Amino acid sequence: MRKHYKTIKFAFAAALTGLVLAGFTSCGKRDENSPGVEFMPDMYRSPSLEYYQTHMVDGQVEMNAKQPVKGTVARGFLPYAYENTAEGYAKAGESLKNPLTAKSREEYEKEGEVIYGKFCVHCHGASGAGDGKVGLKLPGAPPAYSGTLKNLPEGKIFHSITYGKGLMGQHASQLTQEERWKLVYFVQKLQGPKETAASADSTKTTAAATPSTGTKQH
Repeated sequence: MRKHYKTIKFAFAAALTGLVLAGFTSCGKRDENSPGVEFMPDMYRSPSLEYYQTHMVDGQVEMNAKQPVKGTVARGFLPYAYENTAEGYAKAGESLKNPLTAKSREEYEKEGEVIYGKFCVHCHGASGAGDGKVGLKLPGAPPAYSGTLKNLPEGKIFHSITYGKGLMGQHASQLTQEERWKLVYFVQKLQGPKETAASADSTKTTAAATPSTGTKQH
C-alpha cells in the first residue's frame, strides 16, 4: 500500500511539473520581444512604423506617409534647372545670373572670401592662380582665374561649383545656393576686369610692337 502511494505521489508531482513547464512555454510567442501575457503594458513596446512602410488597415493596404505628387518641391529646397551636361553648362553661362543684390557687392565678396578660404584655397591658391598646396600636386594644376578663366561668366562659375568640373568635385552638398553665389562674387574679384574685344586687340598690338629680348635695335 505504501509503495503504491509513493507511485501515485511521484506521478502527481511529475504531472504537476510538466503542467507548470507547459504553462511557462505556452505563454510566450515566437517573437523574442514579446513577454506573452502582460498586465498593463502602458505602450512600452508600441510598434515602430517606418515612414513609407505599407500595412493593412481594415483589410486594405495603407501607407504611413503618402508619397508627394510629381513635381513637389521640398520646403527650403531651391531647384536647379540646369543639368550636369555640356548643354546645361552652356545654358547656365548664357542665362544664369547672380540673384544676390540685397547688400553691396563688397560685402558679398568678403563673405565669399571666407567660404573660399575654407573650400577652395587649398587647390586654387590665395590669389586664384592655381598654386594651392594641394593643386600643385594634382596631375593638372587648376587654371588661373585671371588667366584662361578670366572671362568665364558667372553662370558657368556657379554651375562648376554646383556639379564640379574636371578634377574638382561638386560642392552642392556642402554649400547652399546662397553660399555658392557669394563664392561666385569673390571668384569674379580674383578674375579682375573682364577682357573685352577692344582690350584683347590692344594687348595683341602692344605685344607685336614690343621688341623681343636679345634683338639688336638699329
